Amino acid sequence: MLSSSTQLIRLSQGQLNVLERCPRQFQHTYLEQLFSPADPDTEARQTLGSRFHLLMQQREIGLPIDKFVKADSQLEAWMNAFAKDAPEILTNTNSRFFRDSEHYRSLQVQNYVLTAIYDLLIADEQQAQIIDWKTYRKPPNKRSLQSNWQTRLYLYILAETSDYLPENISMTYWFFQGEGKLRSIRIDYNTVRHQQTTKKLTRLLSRLSKWLEKYQQGEAFPQVSEGQRKVCEKCQYAHRCERDSVIETEELKAVDKTLANLATIQEVCF
Repeated sequence: MLSSSTQLIRLSQGQLNVLERCPRQFQHTYLEQLFSPADPDTEARQTLGSRFHLLMQQREIGLPIDKFVKADSQLEAWMNAFAKDAPEILTNTNSRFFRDSEHYRSLQVQNYVLTAIYDLLIADEQQAQIIDWKTYRKPPNKRSLQSNWQTRLYLYILAETSDYLPENISMTYWFFQGEGKLRSIRIDYNTVRHQQTTKKLTRLLSRLSKWLEKYQQGEAFPQVSEGQRKVCEKCQYAHRCERDSVIETEELKAVDKTLANLATIQEVCF
């Protein structure tokens, strides 16, 4: 990712999420490309999610999918549930609607090219809707989705690269859970949120530029404060960042508290 000042750096929503959560984690992951192998369960879910996205893309461009759906009971359950709960999305072939699967858009901000790939974009002359497929077992709440950079960036880029007013843009997440269960969360955009995203994005990218400049001079990206130690508890780089001692301290405190509670329990005589 390191580059000269004349080159543009591409950033996705995933990279912005990591950068905002912990700049040092961004450094290890994207600059130094230090990755830990995923556990088998995670890899299996990711593979199933990728297959489902590919299936929806093939369906959208008119390729036959029945053979692939019937070969996988989970995919079949999801497709049947979606056809039941949101038939208008699957069957809407009105020529006045623009529909595009895996729709790509980009936007330059400062020295960065921000990229977005919409699972499905449906639009007409008045409004546009971004559709995103998720195969999480447990969907996040709406507030978490609104603050996630996928939501922020996808809505922001569409507003900046089209003639639609922010008020006429929305994003709907469809969560395909186990046993054919479905849940959708719609997030409507507006001018106030667009302005807020502009400020947050400008500030975050300006900081990134400073951190990159210092990194090229041998200075590491900043770590999160110890007051945000919960970020470190789930981070694969905790030992590298010398934050595993913080985690161990918290675990010891929990054990001490448990032992203290046990000490207060009166002995029962038989």
